[in-house]
Amino acid sequence: MLKRSHYITLGLVVLLALVVLNLPGQTAARLKLALGSLFLPLFGLAGSTQQVVGAAADAILPRRELVKQNAQLRQEEQRLRLQALQAAEIAGENARLRQLVGWRAQTPWKLKLAKVVLREPANWWRSIQIDLGSRDGLQVNLPVLTTEGLVGRVASVSLTRSQVVLLGDPNCKVAARVENETRDTGVISADGPLAAQLVRMDYLSRGAELKPAQRVFTSGEGGIFPKGIPIGQIVDVQPVDYGLRYEARVRLAANLNALEEVWVMFP
Repeated sequence: MLKRSHYITLGLVVLLALVVLNLPGQTAARLKLALGSLFLPLFGLAGSTQQVVGAAADAILPRRELVKQNAQLRQEEQRLRLQALQAAEIAGENARLRQLVGWRAQTPWKLKLAKVVLREPANWWRSIQIDLGSRDGLQVNLPVLTTEGLVGRVASVSLTRSQVVLLGDPNCKVAARVENETRDTGVISADGPLAAQLVRMDYLSRGAELKPAQRVFTSGEGGIFPKGIPIGQIVDVQPVDYGLRYEARVRLAANLNALEEVWVMFP
């Protein structure tokens, strides 16, 4: 049952409705306009709230979709990073090739550029394979060098590839000359199994005037390597055979551990 207060409220509402209905037309219109102006902002606020709630609901994505988007962004980042690395590698290779071409124009030798395609793990410091062969005119014993200095010689040739034996291998001996006043000569041979950048210069005379940092070049003797190819610099000197002759260690000018392109010298 309704309480007394409810009856009073209901009676007031009915009375108010009767009053409004009995008002003149112009007065009733003004009253309706005033009531509309009072409640219209409330209706607008309710509508705006509904729109904001709807937009927020649309902005909230499911967790699965967010995880998928994050994975796609990571993949895109990795792809862009790889492209940047590849571009830097290509730029470095182009600069290196331009330098090689410029150096070739300044040398008196007939050269052909070759790319290193293989290094044997069991013989890493002693031989390489290049992408030139007999179809390119290669023959056994052609000298191989870089812009820094002598690398070795061609040891064997197939149709499309050739094997190069490097300095420091027992099968690659080179007649050499020291750049000093006495023009001392000797033979470059292996210094040790783990000395990738060091070779030994044997058969130096007892009167040789040798000092560290003196440069060593091919002497042109022996019939394989022409005169004047840089080999390296003397590191130290020691007497052998009870002082009857000297032996020097030579640090190679060419870095045999970082060979990517080499020049093959033709007669």
